[in-house]
Amino acid sequence: MRYATLDSFIADQKTALKKGPIAMVFVEDDVEIDTTLRHHIQSGFRHVIAFMPAPFDLPRDLQATVFRVDYDTSADAATQTAVNTMIKAVPGQWMYYCYNAEYLFFPFCETRTIGEMLAFHTEERRDAMLTYIVDLYADDLDRYPGAVSLDAAHLDRSGYYALARPDADKHGHPKERQLDFFGGLRWRFEEHVPPARRKIDRIAIFRARPGLALRDDHTFSDEEYNTYACPWHHNITATICSFRTAKALKSNPGSRYDIDTFTWHNSAPFEWHSRQLLDLGLMEPGQWF
Repeated sequence: MRYATLDSFIADQKTALKKGPIAMVFVEDDVEIDTTLRHHIQSGFRHVIAFMPAPFDLPRDLQATVFRVDYDTSADAATQTAVNTMIKAVPGQWMYYCYNAEYLFFPFCETRTIGEMLAFHTEERRDAMLTYIVDLYADDLDRYPGAVSLDAAHLDRSGYYALARPDADKHGHPKERQLDFFGGLRWRFEEHVPPARRKIDRIAIFRARPGLALRDDHTFSDEEYNTYACPWHHNITATICSFRTAKALKSNPGSRYDIDTFTWHNSAPFEWHSRQLLDLGLMEPGQWF
């Protein structure tokens, strides 16, 4: 179903949205829209919402299974505004957000649904889940000048690191159970990436509640939501495998001609399986068996 505004969508579907989890996909260009939406449908989200510029098309099968909201995703704070509007509309519901050409993986996702994982996460008394953005890129930019190829996708198997996250309210002392994570293309080509956009952590999975707000750095107003684990033991983390940075670096005039290839000695073909991400330490199963 298609809606001209987010407000009209919420007004019409408020009852349906009481059952989740809900995936919100923000479409920035026409790259891999259908595969992104299908991937998240297959992951077990009860509702998938596509926030899309009006001129873009959806395949006929997705028109019947995805809620489409006409939305200007290039506007200032577009993601933040839409997510915060949805938070107010469906308090208590598990939600997730990403962009087109991004694909969520969580431990053992080949045999378990997102709903099963979130039921377990809820029992762990967690209301949010840290996700790492792992950059994907085509290995041959002459063949794939846009840097996107599902069949030839590669990722960095090392080069990731974390730094303590300073607390401005406590004279720069590190925040408890919070870290800033770096790596991938944003680290290797950092001269082309603004400092504020170099982190690869995103609180992409969370439970809405009154008063909660997403901030422009992909963290939330409730600091406990921004932690990577509870005080007692490790919790599940997930990975969003994303072509978004590669697309941006190859479309931005300031970097397009400076990059001949994204591959290096630590590149590896992406296997499209959670086992590879677990083996590389790019997500944490916690107590989830």
